[in-house]
This record gives sequence, structure tokens and C-alpha cells, in this order.
Amino acid sequence: MEYIKVTKENIENEHICCAISNNKDIQVASKKEWLNERFDEGLVFIKSTERGKCFIEYIPAENAWNPIDADGYMYIDCLWVSGKFKGHGYSNDLLDECIDDSKNKGKKGLCILSSAKKKPFLADPHYLKYKGFQVCDEADNGIQLWYLPFEKNVSKPQFKECAKKPYIKKQGYVLYYTSQCPFNAKYVPIVEKTAEENGIKFEAIHIKSKDEAQEAPTPITTYALFFNGKYITNEQMNDKRFLKLISR
Repeated sequence: MEYIKVTKENIENEHICCAISNNKDIQVASKKEWLNERFDEGLVFIKSTERGKCFIEYIPAENAWNPIDADGYMYIDCLWVSGKFKGHGYSNDLLDECIDDSKNKGKKGLCILSSAKKKPFLADPHYLKYKGFQVCDEADNGIQLWYLPFEKNVSKPQFKECAKKPYIKKQGYVLYYTSQCPFNAKYVPIVEKTAEENGIKFEAIHIKSKDEAQEAPTPITTYALFFNGKYITNEQMNDKRFLKLISR
């Protein structure tokens, strides 16, 4: 497998490993804009030269869009290998590249979000354990922070206090999200419209800065849905899935 590093210089000509290739599509445009703004903060995006879901995205933890204290670590936003790419060792390739790059940059280690059992859009805990990662913190909603230290006796990353007990005071459905996920640009407005048409109290809070993300009341900022103050899920909703959720 051959890989390519996406940068400011080539991002307009590269697909970003999802099912959409049209740069004018709002889903692609919003994600690429977000990436472009992060490159100067140290974000690295490495992907397969073949079109598909085979990539890793990571950034110095000080600049991560998550409420974590992990100075000196590299935070992995996403390690995603699926479809025809699974089972060929490509996850190992990408993770090894991240490890080598992070060591060369003098980092203490890596950290990433997961959970005790596999959840949508989070790293597989079985794979992380296999690769030597350990749980270093856990929020009340079961979202875990895992880390891979490069040396012994280094400080462990942890969640900030605002994220350890994911709860908000607002009633109804409240969604926190960022532009990290390209599909949010399409589906968040769809859910907003569905909620309005069905008389459902719904508020979408678009996190637009690192500072906002690092103070969020949830470990996951890409997509975190609350109901009457309680965290529900990080699984992305479309109109049908949202209506099915509220029917429960």
C-alpha cells in the first residue's frame, strides 16, 4: 500500500478518504476547511493513495479539539480503516507512521478516545490493547481515554473536569458537534429540520474553535447528543435514525 500526506499544498486535489469526491459538496468543503485551519497547528493527515477509508489524522494534544490535559502527547483524532482495506495490516502501517513521527517530534506518547466496548466512530479497544495502549481515564458516560507512552514513568493524559461527568442543564435534545466530521455539514441541518417539523425541542451547538472544544461538557466533540441534560450517544443521526431514537 502506498500512502500520501495531505497538506495545504495538495488538499484541493486529494479526496479525504470518504465516499464523496466532489470538492464542491458541502460535506467535503467543510471538512477540508477545518483541516486547512489545523495544519499550522501541527495536524497530520496520512491516507492511502487509493480512494477509500484508510487514513490516520493526529495533532499535538495541546491543540486537540477535545477537553483533555495531555501536554507533550500526540492525540489521534481518527484511525479509520474499513471496507476492502481491512485485514491487510494497513492500520499497523498508519499507526507505526504516527508513532515514528511523534517520537521524532519529541512526544511523550499517543492518546486516543475509545470505550470498554466498541462504539461507533471510536477506536476499537481490542485493537488498542493489542498495540499496547492502556486506559488512563474514563468519563461517567463510559468514554475512555487511552494512551501509549513511549517511556516509563511519564505523566498520564486525563480528561478535564468539564468532561468527566457529561451533563448539561438544558432540556430537550442538545447536540454538540464540530466540522471535523464531513457528514455533519449535511445531516445536522436535516435533524434540525426534522425536529422542527415534529415539534421536538432541539438545539445544535456548533463548536467552532479549539478553546470551545477544550471546554466542552463531553469527551467527544465531533458529535455528542444530550437529552434533558443526559448524554445519549455519539452516533450520527439522520432524519430516520433521529425519529427512531425519540420514539423510544
